[in-house]
Amino acid sequence: MITSAANQQMKHVIQLNKKAKTRYEQRVFVVEGIKMCMEAQKEDIQAMYVSESFLKVPEHEEKLREYSYEVVADSVFKMISDTQTPQGILAIVKMPEYTLEDLMGNKERPTHLLILESIQDPGNLGTMIRTGEGAGVTGILMNKTTVDVFHPKTIRSTMGSLYRVPFYVTESLEDTLQDLKKQGVSLYAAHLKGKKSYAEPDYTEPCGFLIGNEGNGLSDKIAEYADEYIRIPMEGKVESLNAAIAATLLMYEVNRQRSKK
Repeated sequence: MITSAANQQMKHVIQLNKKAKTRYEQRVFVVEGIKMCMEAQKEDIQAMYVSESFLKVPEHEEKLREYSYEVVADSVFKMISDTQTPQGILAIVKMPEYTLEDLMGNKERPTHLLILESIQDPGNLGTMIRTGEGAGVTGILMNKTTVDVFHPKTIRSTMGSLYRVPFYVTESLEDTLQDLKKQGVSLYAAHLKGKKSYAEPDYTEPCGFLIGNEGNGLSDKIAEYADEYIRIPMEGKVESLNAAIAATLLMYEVNRQRSKK
């Protein structure tokens, strides 16, 4: 049993949680909780750690039967966990790798992309990934200044969808948007200049939605790539919606239209 946070393995977990640079150098990230650990592909799990008290629950021991793991003292587990109330299980998992092509759809399931520019809140990003799976997106495209998809808070917010929704971080969002337009993907931006309600365009063909930074919205450069500006109608004195909420409305409108076909 590991009884000290000075243990090299424990130091490694703490480093992975705190530093994106370490995660990307080693191409691994940390997941916490039964759901996130059990939904990871077994072959992608590099190490698993469980607390003493976690192991004392009979059903937990049963779940771990097919896994190799190390037991960690409860006090040490609290130190390596990124959560206030640790569940008592975490794993180091290999990063999934996708190309832009992996995000594209096909004839039966046309491309449906969420395209993010400089989203800063890890909870927002995680929620978008989770909602994206529910709405049936074919993938999520991000620029380099969007918060790290492997940030611990992002991972928790995805509730496992991170394992199933293809995503791609592009070096140049402008170049990638040009590529998408050449491939026949129509781009829409929820924008203050939008005259048409978001529910009016036809989204049954390949499409993507541009969602900007929480505080500043889309940059003018990126907004110009939209084929059409759309708006989300507002009542009362509300000027805009949370980025994740706006993305949810748009993604589910695509789902609604396509499910009627």
